[in-house]
Amino acid sequence: MHAKFQTLPDPLPADPMPLASTWFRQATDEQVQRNPNAMSLATAGTDGKPSVRIVLCKEIVADPGYLVFYTNYESRKGRELAALPWAAVVFLWDPLGRQLRFEGPVVHALASESDDYFASRPWRSRLAAITSTQSAPVASRQVLVARLRETAERFGTPDPFTAPEDDQEPGLRLPRPAHWGGYRLWAAVVELWVEGEHRLHDRARWTRVIAPAGDGRFQAEPWHHERLQP
Repeated sequence: MHAKFQTLPDPLPADPMPLASTWFRQATDEQVQRNPNAMSLATAGTDGKPSVRIVLCKEIVADPGYLVFYTNYESRKGRELAALPWAAVVFLWDPLGRQLRFEGPVVHALASESDDYFASRPWRSRLAAITSTQSAPVASRQVLVARLRETAERFGTPDPFTAPEDDQEPGLRLPRPAHWGGYRLWAAVVELWVEGEHRLHDRARWTRVIAPAGDGRFQAEPWHHERLQP
């Protein structure tokens, strides 16, 4: 049982990432809600118009400070990230009275990481990722289902709709398609928020300057932090 109202540490930690990682791990381990790793991901196109959707965070790496998610590189978010590689995300863990925000530059994860994660997914999910041209129009649900069955036949897997539910792996390693993989969002801004009594919430923001250092990595200056009024 969690206390209804909390406060952030005082004084604030110099680095917010260990606490952010702890919050994420606690919400995930305790399954405080369905999909506790769900986060809203906001991107923008070259026209400056924002878009937002829910994606699943697979990892928060406290040191050096980034989070990881996977998706279709050719989706709307993928195209927007290619044009403007900066994003903002927010987690809300309502049962814990906590909110966590990140902003920062986004780069592709290592291909080997994407390969390993794709191979770990259920085979039905891999079939769907291979089949779907995410964000593109489709004539009907029936057309999409037919395409999935065609993909299953092409790769020699069982029909995903009729195979037994306990058939978790048909014995064939389905290859990761080039259009699907991981991203790393490097934290340039982190905000921690906890619910407070009488809506006097406790809120703090950390910022740091980061610069590209090659191979999808960044060189980061020390964090600066400040408490914010709710």
